[in-house]
Amino acid sequence: MAKESGSGKQETIVALATGALPSGIAIVRISGPRALDLGKTLSKVFPDHPGKLKPSEFMDPADGRVIDRGLICWFAAPKSHTGEDVCELHLHGSAAVANKILDVLASSGARLAEAGEFTRRAFENGKMDLTEIEGLADLLAAETEAQRRLAVRLASDEMHRKISDWREALVRARALLEAEFDFADEDDVPDSMVLQVRKTARELKSKVGDALSGYHAGEIIRRGFRVALVGPPNAGKSSLLNALARRDIAIVTDVAGTTRDVLEAKVDIDGLAVIVFDTAGIRESGDRVEILGVDRARQAAKAADLVIWLSPKDAPEAPTGELGVDAVFRSKEDLPGEQVVGKREDFPIEGKVSTVNPAGLDSFIAFISRRARHATSGEDILVSRKRQKALLEKAGKHLERFDAMLGADRVLAAEELRLAGECFGRLTGRIDPEELLDVIFSEFCIGK
Repeated sequence: MAKESGSGKQETIVALATGALPSGIAIVRISGPRALDLGKTLSKVFPDHPGKLKPSEFMDPADGRVIDRGLICWFAAPKSHTGEDVCELHLHGSAAVANKILDVLASSGARLAEAGEFTRRAFENGKMDLTEIEGLADLLAAETEAQRRLAVRLASDEMHRKISDWREALVRARALLEAEFDFADEDDVPDSMVLQVRKTARELKSKVGDALSGYHAGEIIRRGFRVALVGPPNAGKSSLLNALARRDIAIVTDVAGTTRDVLEAKVDIDGLAVIVFDTAGIRESGDRVEILGVDRARQAAKAADLVIWLSPKDAPEAPTGELGVDAVFRSKEDLPGEQVVGKREDFPIEGKVSTVNPAGLDSFIAFISRRARHATSGEDILVSRKRQKALLEKAGKHLERFDAMLGADRVLAAEELRLAGECFGRLTGRIDPEELLDVIFSEFCIGK
């Protein structure tokens, strides 16, 4: 929760709301009961209306000297990001300027904000719920177009409105069921009331299931589509990783077994985050370190969304069954000749790849892109976090138990409806332990 001063009132907080300095501009945000007074202390002029930017000199109240010249604006509670009075100073993006302004504000009674504290105050003042805040965190961390699009949806009130509708439907259903308890002998209570409640619960369970169906795609968009490159030693896995990343990540030599650990590179393929893993060559070995590397290769394959076996042109080798290989590519396609004498490819080949010629990567990248887009397809992707998934699954189980109990014990069945509603409340943050809130807001940077 936001810290309080000795007077019992919430403290006024301040922080740099823009990125690393130096930069073109630096915005210092002040929020709390003294935000406007502190802005007026620094500024020679103050805008007449909220939301209006006005040019101003910013003075050090200790000696009257000019710190910087820029713009100032303010927002009155509750019509601000935090729901409190907010003042913003738009300055030149100099570290010296920003630090001086922050020092003056701190000596004037403001406290430097903690990570996520502005957003937390917005939550506490009812400006945002947890689903919107988690979406905002994803938007700040977005690196690809797909992540940006998903985060924008999550940061909007779309999920909030959906959950609110579900909660309202549950409240109405519980009211009808409890009316049946209290007024079972009255003539104005319809006989179909229980059937109506059951219908509502089943519809809600179906909607929860629809939301959960998009979780896997949403999770992949958030954390990236994982591709494991596996194969025998010297199959060209490390060279391929370097070529995809366009920089040297893995050591490449002619010595078999050079790669002993799992290396990874995150690349953007057609707007999707793809994490490519280079693994140790799969073979029997008496070397303890190499055995550990092969075990980690198997673990990487197990955790991947796509497992690609590389079979080198000069020594074709079929994939091993325990890796769950999805496709086989012939690597080192740039080598001369068709195939080494005595070697045969008696297994299906998806395509060919070469790291020497950039064109040799095109079909390989296109294949990954197709698989990644298929894995992230879906019209209604709103659930992308394990917390959200777990609560929706729990709500669905309560609704399922309600349906099963309704005929045997309606009091216990009504309790299942209450518990399902509690899950929806935890989704939006209406019911949440302090420790969970601390974890969620700690994802934000200072000033957000």
